[in-house]
Order: sequence, then structure tokens, then C-alpha cells
Amino acid sequence: MLRNMGVSVSVLASGSRGNSTIVESSKTRILVDAGISCRETFKRLKAAGQDPHSLSAILITHEHADHVHGLLVLCAKLKIPVFMTGATHEAWTKALRDDCGDSPVLPRLEMFSAGRSFAIGDIAVVPFTIPHDAADPVGFTFRADGIKVGIATDLGYLPSSVCDHLRGCDVLIMESNHDLEMLRGGPYPWSVKQRVMSRVGHLSNEALADFFTSDYDGGAAYVVLAHLSELNNHPEVARRAAEKALGPRRTLLHNRVMLAAQNVPLEAIQL
Repeated sequence: MLRNMGVSVSVLASGSRGNSTIVESSKTRILVDAGISCRETFKRLKAAGQDPHSLSAILITHEHADHVHGLLVLCAKLKIPVFMTGATHEAWTKALRDDCGDSPVLPRLEMFSAGRSFAIGDIAVVPFTIPHDAADPVGFTFRADGIKVGIATDLGYLPSSVCDHLRGCDVLIMESNHDLEMLRGGPYPWSVKQRVMSRVGHLSNEALADFFTSDYDGGAAYVVLAHLSELNNHPEVARRAAEKALGPRRTLLHNRVMLAAQNVPLEAIQL
């Protein structure tokens, strides 16, 4: 049974080894991405006092492994709808074809298109295109009980269209993947560094700070820094960059900065 409340956001895992977030209202619970194993997803949900079998649906942002690793097993156990774009589904099935050429099957697949809103229970969902090197990657905003939640990770830069979608959010989950100097001096091969820094790669601390000082409306109660690189970033480096950019807009009621982690769930945000 879902708790009687407004809206809650729980980041179960965030980073290059797996991403998964719960967005829930008093009637609906959505899992955004299934990047950690089914067993670990269940473990983290139960540790937070949540029943995995109360999930209403799974939404997928794109087909990269750190967003879909646990999808098949979760679907087999929970038998709930899975929402993804047609191009994402095609890329995902192609990557998972077995030696006989057979593709995985999602019994309750639901297709959506970026830019077209839809509803899951009492939560209104708006998917929007993001710049990333995947087939058809999207971010999401969610609305329920007068609360708006925005999720935008895995994007190389922030085009004006994405900034527009993120206006008016009460909770904002944003990528703060790498510190540019740490990445440049880090252990990745140069080709990988170029990919991460490209316009279809990942958002740096510096790029996110630019957003906070220029295109951000400043209204979120909570700002969650997500998808931090374990090799090319540090939580306190990311936090300092965000807090400096947010400046005097950080108050008791607005812009509380939180950091999502890879290995432990983030404290649930309730509004």
C-alpha cells in the first residue's frame, strides 16, 4: 500500500554503475530507470520501508546499461508496464539479442514519444529530448498534487528546450558528472575524455553551475546533484560548485543541495 502523502522522490542509485529513482504520489509509484540489479533494487526499496510489488510502472530514459541492467528480471518478477520510446526499445532489444538472434520480450511494453505527455495513474509525465549519444534519450518532468519534479541526467549540454521544461520544478535532479580539470588529468583514454566532454556526453560541474547562474528560475525546494563520476569528480567539489552558483537563492525553503550516490540510496524527499 502506498503511503498517504503528497509527492516523494527517492534516488536509489546514481552513477556510471547504475541509475534508479522512485517518483511517487499517494496513489502511484514510478521507477525511473532500472540500472541496478533486481535483487539490489528490492533490497534498497525494502530498506526504505517500501514494497517493490507496489510499483506501478517503469520508465526508461535510454538504453545504456547503467539505466537498464535490471530491467528484464524486474519485469519478470513484477509484471508491470514498461514505458520507453520506440527507438530506445529497438536499440535495447538489438543489444540483448541472444546467439540465435532472439530478442528479449517485455510483456507489458508501452511506447511514448518525446514531447507528448501521458499519465501513469495520477502522475502526469512529460518526456523531453536530451542531447546524449543514445538512440532516443529523454529526460522527464512529473506532476502530481501540485508538485513538479524534473530529472535531467546523461546530457552533454543544456539546450534552451531542456531549460524550458525544467522551469517551475519543486524538485530538480540534475547531472553534475565531472570536474573538467579532474577529467582532463584523470585515467580515462583521451577518446573517452572527448566523448564525456562532448555535446552528447555528460554535464560537468561547470556547465551545471552556468545553468544555475543563467537559465535556472531558482524555485526548487531541493536540487539533487546526480550521476557523479567516481573517478573524475568528488561530492564536495560538485557541491561547492553548485552552492556557489546558486548563491543567495539558497534559503531554508529553496535550493537545498543534496547529492545522489552510487552505493546508498538518497534520503527520501517528501513534499
